[in-house]
Amino acid sequence: MLQELYCITFEPLINYNNMKKTIFYLGFVLSISRLVAQSNYVILNKIHLDGDGGYDYLTADKTNNRLYISHGNIVQVLDVESKKVLANIPAKRVHGITIADDLNKGYISNGQDSSVTVFDLTTLKTIKNVKVTGANPDAILYDKFSKKVFAFNGRSNNATVIDAKTDLVAATIALSGKPEFSASDENGKVYVNIEDKNEITVINTTTLKAERTWSIAPGEEPTGLALDNKTHRLFSVCGNKLMMIVNAETGKVITSLPIGDGCDGVAFDTELKRAYSSNGEGTVTVVQEENENTYKVIETIKTEKGARTITVNSKTHHVFLPVAEREEAPKATPENPRPRAAFKPNSFTIIELGETAK
Repeated sequence: MLQELYCITFEPLINYNNMKKTIFYLGFVLSISRLVAQSNYVILNKIHLDGDGGYDYLTADKTNNRLYISHGNIVQVLDVESKKVLANIPAKRVHGITIADDLNKGYISNGQDSSVTVFDLTTLKTIKNVKVTGANPDAILYDKFSKKVFAFNGRSNNATVIDAKTDLVAATIALSGKPEFSASDENGKVYVNIEDKNEITVINTTTLKAERTWSIAPGEEPTGLALDNKTHRLFSVCGNKLMMIVNAETGKVITSLPIGDGCDGVAFDTELKRAYSSNGEGTVTVVQEENENTYKVIETIKTEKGARTITVNSKTHHVFLPVAEREEAPKATPENPRPRAAFKPNSFTIIELGETAK
């Protein structure tokens, strides 16, 4: 057996005249290395949650192993281990949730009445509602460095800044276009996608000013945004089925990778060095960061159509996506040329993904 193994592994290296064997060997090694790098994700659970209505972002709390889930006019707080809903926090057409765990508070963006709900992480009770200085707050982010909350107002092209210590509005930041998701470097910078301009804007969290804007061409209509703070790389997922990887210090586009159609969110696992794009077509694209300049798609996971937002618990390495079934779409009319189908009652589900043992 050892002799046979020797022939397979070493003979091609020392037989310089046999190029076919050398080429075969190199191809064999490359194939094995690709297999080693592959992940193997499966659907671990489908967690049914009561209630009707739409959904948007969800946020993982790795410290308490919870999920904060947007669902119509409530935020459902799910204990991931027991699969029990701990609370339903009232909201007004909720979009996003961000957690200030150092202050024991959470924040919800309410699109319907243009406000932010502040709640207690222990009691899960509402503390107060803060009126924003714009229309339709969508993505929302807590920046631990400045202890500020940034609510990005989708209809007024600006961001409302809330002092998380006092829960008072501290500033309004004008933006060049429609803001989408954002990310913090936890060292004085917040980055936000500008969807209708194909750009990323950099906000200084000390001066509370937008100080730089970078094009992410050929990426178009960027939505989800994530950041690796160790390599200073931004992951921006775009409507033209590209993930743009951008240097967060210079704005230079490092590379672009193909993703699925209908993306809305992206999440980054800081330990595994993986970015996950949630695609509304019913897939998740998994991108491996090998080093600061080398990235590759290692897997496309089948989920369900409509599962377009995402979060990851970087402690358990499980990935979560919300989805609900839709009724048949009504016929188009001149008054409503693109009608949307209603959600089927009590069909709301959280998909939990994880890797199987290799």
